[in-house]
Amino acid sequence: MMTLSHRLLGTALVATALCACSDDEIKDDPTSGTEGDKPQWYYAGGELGTSYLATSNALEQPAPAVENAGLYAQFKNGEALFEKPFMTNASGTRNGLGPAYIRTSCLHCHPGYGHGKRVEEGSFNTNEIGNGCLLAVYNRNTDAYVTWLAGMPQGHAVAPFKAPLDESKVKVKWHEATDEWGNKFPDGETYSLIYPEVTMPKDAVYAYRMGYDITDDYELRLESTIGIYGTGLLDAIDDADLLAQYRKEEADGYFQLNPAFFANGNWTAQYTNSLQGDGTPYPRRFTYALSRGPLQDAAGANAIWNITNVTRSDRRYHYMDAAGSWARCSAKDPEVQAGFDSYLAKVDPDKKHPEWWDGDMETRILTYLNSKNLPVEMTDDEYTDLMVWHRGLAVPAVRDIDNPAVAKGKEKFEEIGCAYCHRPSWTTGADEVRDPNKFFAGNELPRYPHQTIWPYTDMVQHKLHMANDIRTGWCRTTPLWGRGLHQKVTGSQAADRLHDCRARTALEAIMWHGYSPESDARHSVELFRALSKEDRDAIITFVDAI
Repeated sequence: MMTLSHRLLGTALVATALCACSDDEIKDDPTSGTEGDKPQWYYAGGELGTSYLATSNALEQPAPAVENAGLYAQFKNGEALFEKPFMTNASGTRNGLGPAYIRTSCLHCHPGYGHGKRVEEGSFNTNEIGNGCLLAVYNRNTDAYVTWLAGMPQGHAVAPFKAPLDESKVKVKWHEATDEWGNKFPDGETYSLIYPEVTMPKDAVYAYRMGYDITDDYELRLESTIGIYGTGLLDAIDDADLLAQYRKEEADGYFQLNPAFFANGNWTAQYTNSLQGDGTPYPRRFTYALSRGPLQDAAGANAIWNITNVTRSDRRYHYMDAAGSWARCSAKDPEVQAGFDSYLAKVDPDKKHPEWWDGDMETRILTYLNSKNLPVEMTDDEYTDLMVWHRGLAVPAVRDIDNPAVAKGKEKFEEIGCAYCHRPSWTTGADEVRDPNKFFAGNELPRYPHQTIWPYTDMVQHKLHMANDIRTGWCRTTPLWGRGLHQKVTGSQAADRLHDCRARTALEAIMWHGYSPESDARHSVELFRALSKEDRDAIITFVDAI
């Protein structure tokens, strides 16, 4: 590992090289041919993945690849599944919510199809559409999720069951933070920084109230949802190119890479699915924690099941905590027992599952909750349509492209080294669709072969060492494309940037990157501080435009 002084010198040299190699290729706007030439980086999603709206529904548009493949009808069907709430009824449209669940719809967490809005101070309320934050409840000593709540804790349940977590007892408080520069630039401009603190008493947990022993020394963090748009394009990046990026960053030696995933020139762990698939390994590329591999078995494919607990043919079981505490406590709860027959009569009216009806009540409830053979609630066609929509969302073209400040900001962004982690562009591979779940063949989904795309991410995890940092401290570099539209598409009063939406503006997000001397982005922030206000403003204008 290089010394800090070597790292800073190296970062400056890389930044200079990136600036010198910026791509100024010009091509016509494929949607018009009459609007004049645009630089290649205007087409954020390439020819097959760019849309050209900057309105409040800018993130909701189908990519040209969708229409080229004749998948528009499926895209719209999938869009409806994303937007509309699921119901507690056991049959009919969007049935099957629960028995425990996190949200009733995807739109709750992804207002305007982007990432979630910031949670205000007070109780943690997931009934509010726009609260896209989830709770990370983990052991402070090991950073592992606790086992007595689901990894994505469930704050709702269908009667007679009771919510695993009483959200009204989870409290969010926002604190002011002051960096070592006193939140002031050398020229006198000031800024403010805030961060959330989340607390939860043990009695907020249903299992604890039912006598289950919670022994973990636990902490909570907020983690906002990520944007959905453009994820199909990120999925189309070739695995070999991802490996090359990791090898380059390891060889450069400016930052330590997460040894849990990569060391000595190769993967130390990859994503696999041995439950529905055959265990084939794939590089990790999605979520802050890089917990997922290819998109077809990534966050969205998983969330349509575990957020709502709506079963499908490849997931005929309930999403619950790893310890099984909620199921065991539910089975012993007299009030749950009293209402179970009425609940079960709706789920299994023809008594096709005698094991749910025979025996003592506690055993029956446990058998039902732990069943691996539940009725299918989402059809294969519905799930396929949802993934056509998911993979088919376009990325908006760069806004305000003719503003000289945008071009200047891009130049300065590269000059101070931001483009090292927020790598501007990638070229997708052949986009042979992979699915660790073995559900999709690939030809039923939109594809993006050989596109130059501009997501502004290296797809690698880094550490910023912020106050009340993300769980583990490791966070995948967030793609910047489309983020500047957040307020327009959600109606939020703030930009809601970073993993917990703590940054109310792009400026605050930048300054959080330099909050700690140990931050991987510290040197770039030091260079940012040394710029004139005009140049700093240009970088912000650029970041908000892409």
